[in-house]
Amino acid sequence: MPGIRIFITGGTFDKAYDEIRGRLYFQDTHLPDMLRMGRCRLEVEIRTLMMVDSLEMTDVDRELIARNCREAPESHIVITHGTDTMVETARLLAREVEGKTIVLTGAMIPIAFGSSDGLFNLGGALTAVQALPTGVHLVMNGRIFDWDKVRKNRETGVFEPLS
Repeated sequence: MPGIRIFITGGTFDKAYDEIRGRLYFQDTHLPDMLRMGRCRLEVEIRTLMMVDSLEMTDVDRELIARNCREAPESHIVITHGTDTMVETARLLAREVEGKTIVLTGAMIPIAFGSSDGLFNLGGALTAVQALPTGVHLVMNGRIFDWDKVRKNRETGVFEPLS
């Protein structure tokens, strides 16, 4: 199995909590620690592209993600991403990146809180990217979705298949 590229874009996945001001913010990615905690034995290359909330992600940011996916020597890519606009980024990647297996994942609760779904989702994404066919997919909470057959239910906070 060739190496896997992981691109970090921010999202709840990587937010930290400022106890004084009572707000979430970005500092450094937690991904290397998460890979250690999960005892990951895969060959991965990690690159932070940005640290933004996906609601603040721009078209320029999405183009940067697409360009990095196209230029990556690896054919298997995992992207950590905020859940609010994950499908929008997946749509662009499906249109602009060919010949690669791309899996986007994220978290509803920051890893810094200790009870995050992020570690589970990361493990699922790393496993799925090795087995899925070429194309763009989302992995959240133990489920695999094709990018164009999923939506985030904002009332329940769960990704669900489109009917």
